[in-house]
Amino acid sequence: MMDEDQRDTPEEDLKPDDYQRFKNLGSACLTGGDDAQLLKFLQDEKNQGIVKSMGCVLMEPLLNEVVNKEKGLDYCQAAITHLTRTCRPEELLQSLLQLVEDIHPGAISEIIIALVPHFQTVLLRLEDRRAAQVGLILSALQRQLSRLPVPYTRQQEAADEYGLCRCCAALAGFTKSFVEVVTGKDGNYVSAAEDEELRMELLKFCMRSLREPLLEAELNRERKSSLWLFATEIMVTLPAIQASLSELLFFSSLKKSSLVDNSQSRESRACLAYLLFVQLVTMDTFPAVFSPVFVLQCNMEYIDQLLSSKKESHLLKGLALYAKSLESVPDNSLAVSLLELKSFYSAPQNLRQVLTDCPLQHLRTSGLQVLQLFINKLDAEAKHKFFRCMLKASNHAGVESYIVKNIKNQVELSMEPGNSNPWFLGEEFLSLLELVLCLPQGAETDLLNSMDRIMESLNLLRFLLIRDKEPWSKTDVWEELTRLKDEYLKMLRVCISMSRGYYSAELKALREDRKLKAREARDAARSARIVKSITVKRGNVSNMSPEVQHQVLQSALVTFDLMESLIVRIDEIAEEKRKIGH
Repeated sequence: MMDEDQRDTPEEDLKPDDYQRFKNLGSACLTGGDDAQLLKFLQDEKNQGIVKSMGCVLMEPLLNEVVNKEKGLDYCQAAITHLTRTCRPEELLQSLLQLVEDIHPGAISEIIIALVPHFQTVLLRLEDRRAAQVGLILSALQRQLSRLPVPYTRQQEAADEYGLCRCCAALAGFTKSFVEVVTGKDGNYVSAAEDEELRMELLKFCMRSLREPLLEAELNRERKSSLWLFATEIMVTLPAIQASLSELLFFSSLKKSSLVDNSQSRESRACLAYLLFVQLVTMDTFPAVFSPVFVLQCNMEYIDQLLSSKKESHLLKGLALYAKSLESVPDNSLAVSLLELKSFYSAPQNLRQVLTDCPLQHLRTSGLQVLQLFINKLDAEAKHKFFRCMLKASNHAGVESYIVKNIKNQVELSMEPGNSNPWFLGEEFLSLLELVLCLPQGAETDLLNSMDRIMESLNLLRFLLIRDKEPWSKTDVWEELTRLKDEYLKMLRVCISMSRGYYSAELKALREDRKLKAREARDAARSARIVKSITVKRGNVSNMSPEVQHQVLQSALVTFDLMESLIVRIDEIAEEKRKIGH
C-alpha cells in the first residue's frame, strides 16, 4: 500500500499531499474490495508509526463502507477499532467530530450508531480534558439527532424508520459509563474538579434530551416504548449525578448562571415536570415538603409553556400536568392574588385557545375538564375575577356560555345557608352581571353565533328572578338587577326582530330561487340568467346546497322563537314579583 521510504518518513516531514494520498490509497482498497488487505496493512507492526500519524484520515472511508455495504463489514469494523486504539486520541476525536458535523441527512442514525462505541474507546484513552470532550461529543450527536423526525404512534416507534429510537438507546449506553465515573465505583459522589465538569456536561445532555426528542414523544408508563425507556434513563441519571429535581424545577430561575442551556431550559423543565408529577418517574426521590399550592404555582410556568404550543404532544403534556397539579389543591382555596401572576393569567388564556381553536376533539374535551377543575379550586373572589377576565377576553360564545353557567352555580351556592358572599350575592355581583347581560355588537349581534351565551344568560336571569328577593334586601342590588334586565331584554328584542326579518327574507329568497329552478326545465337560457342574478344577491348562504340552506334558515327562526318565549317568561316572572310586592 505504501513504499518503504514513505513508511520511514519522519512525522514532521509529512505534507498534506501525503495525508491525501494515504486516504486515496485506503479508499481504493475499499472500493476494490480489498478490505482484508487494508486491515492487514493497518495491523502490521512495521506500519504502526504511519498508522499513528495518518490513520485518522481513513476513518471517513471506513465508516462509509460500514454504512453502505453488507460485505467486508467485519474487516472494516476491525480496522476502525484498530485505529481508535492506535491513532492519537486528540486527533482522532477531532476527525470523528468532523464526521458527525458532516453527516448526510439520510445517514444520520447509521453513522451515529456506528460511531458511538468508538467515541467511548477514544475518550477512555484521553489523559486530560475528558469532561470537555464528552460535552462536545454529546452536543454534536444531539444536534444531528434533532434533525430526525420523532415517532409518535406505536407503529411509527416500532418501525423506527429513521433510527431515532436506536440512537437514543446508543446514547443512553454511552453516557452510563460516564455516570459511573461521576458517582464513583461505590456509588458515592466524587468532588474532583474534573468530575464536577463531567457532571455538568451530563446534566446538559439530560436537559437537552428532555427537550429533544422527549418533549415531542408520547410518554406514558402504560406504553413501555423505546422513548419511554430513554426518558426513564434520563430521569434516573439526574439524581445519580446529584442534580436536585426540586432545584431544577422550582429554583433554577433564581440562579444567575443556569446549569443548563438557557434557551432550552424552560421546555426541558416542562418535560421534566410532566415525567415527575404526571408519570411519577423517580417521584420517590422527590422531597415531600412542598405544599400543593406551591407546586401548582411553580408548575404553572411549564403548563403555560406547553399550552402555548400547537403540537399535540405538548398540549397533552400541558393538560395532564395542569390537571395533576390541581388535584391535590383543596377546593375554593386559591386566592385572588395568584391571578395577578403572569403564568396564572396566560395559562388559562392558552387553555381557552385549546378549547376554541384546537381541531382535536379529545384535547378539547380534556381542556374543558381542566378548566372546570381550575375554577373549582379558586376562592369566591378569585372566581369572580376569573369569570370577569374570561367574559372580556374569550370572544367565543361556547366558552362564555360555560362561564355563565358557572356563575349561575356560584350564585345558587351563595344563596345556601352559611355560604353567603358579596362576590356572587351582593353589590360586587352586579359588575359581573353587567358583563353577562351584554350584547357587545348591540342590535347587530349575530344571534346564531351567540346563541349559547344568550340562552345561558337568559337562564341565569330567570333563575335570579325566580328566587326570593330576601338575599338582596339590604342593598340596592334588586333594583339594579331589574334595570339591567330591562335594558338587556329591550336590546335583545330589537336584535331578534332584525335577525328574524333578515332570515325570513333569506328564506323567501330561497323559495323564489326554487321556483326559478323549476322554470329552468322549460326555459333553460332565460332561467339561467335569473338564477345567476338571485345567487349574487343572496351571497350569504349561496355556497350551501338548497336543502342545507333551507334547514339553516328554518333552524334560525326556531331559535329566535325559543329566545323570545324565554324573554316573555322572564317578563311574566318579573311582573308576578312586582304584583306581590317582592
